Amino acid sequence: MRATVKDVAARAGVSPKTVSNVVNGLVPVSEGTKAKVEAAIAELDYIPNLSARGLRNGRSGVIALALPDLGTPYSAEVAHHIVEVAHEQGWSVQLEETGHDSQREFDLVSKARANLIDGLILNPVALDESAIRAGGNLPPMVMIGEVVQQRVDHVGVDNFNAAREMTLALAAGGRKRIAILGGTERRRTDTAVIRTRGYRQALTELGIEHDPLLEIPCDEWTPGGSARALRIFLGSNDLPEAIFCFTDSLAIGALSVLAAAGHRVPQDVLISGFDDIDHGKFAVPALTTISFDKRVLAEEVLRLLTGRMADSRREPVEVTLPYRLVSRASTDVR
Repeated sequence: MRATVKDVAARAGVSPKTVSNVVNGLVPVSEGTKAKVEAAIAELDYIPNLSARGLRNGRSGVIALALPDLGTPYSAEVAHHIVEVAHEQGWSVQLEETGHDSQREFDLVSKARANLIDGLILNPVALDESAIRAGGNLPPMVMIGEVVQQRVDHVGVDNFNAAREMTLALAAGGRKRIAILGGTERRRTDTAVIRTRGYRQALTELGIEHDPLLEIPCDEWTPGGSARALRIFLGSNDLPEAIFCFTDSLAIGALSVLAAAGHRVPQDVLISGFDDIDHGKFAVPALTTISFDKRVLAEEVLRLLTGRMADSRREPVEVTLPYRLVSRASTDVR
């Protein structure tokens, strides 16, 4: 016969409520007690009745994670950590791709309102088009990324100061012709806007005159899109002294074009990225980048989301993660 919660409780010497707390992962349990319950679960081959649990607490046990492009290494790393932390806490994760389409965001919010999912982790690309601007009651939700707002909980990095710090680092040694790749002329995402502002602030502090030509627009934030954008730029402009790419994927595309054109990195031009994806460590040369702990991002997101499920009326919380500038071979001119 299938083991029950009472069977597990009797084997572990605890109450059925304690077993439920361990299984659901929403109420803290001491490590010793948790270990006894988990051992009993394994011995009895106990399988929680998730559908019954959902009927009792009005939850599906499923949360959704919506990212603009699941095909990017950055999205894959973020999704990996969020899924891992969610599963540790007893949640299943439904992955969604919005494709930079605000209508898909609205559809996901509607699903959450209809109780098909318990909560939503959303990475919108532009506040003006985001689902949170539609008004009305929002489901339990946490936003990640660069969109800044005051309606829902948010976890992100200080992109303005990170971009400013990277630009200042690239200017070390007197470099003045510092370009950015991923500018805001065509792709008006909040990421591009904020990082461009940080770049321009650094130029002001350095006393470097702003040159709009050095803000290289890029429609598609992939290595291929970056390669096309930089190739077009170099066709009618001199090589900059440094290029700050707004993602590591953009920087990888730039490295390919520069190598093909016979330009040496970092001897002829410095290259840096943002996000510290694993691929960047193995680029040739390895990428200087802005890094933050994606596991901590996931933990903060799940903490806020479960807290929002428990108390929908509390004021929105803003969590700013620490970052660090990681210097690697792509900017090392020693």
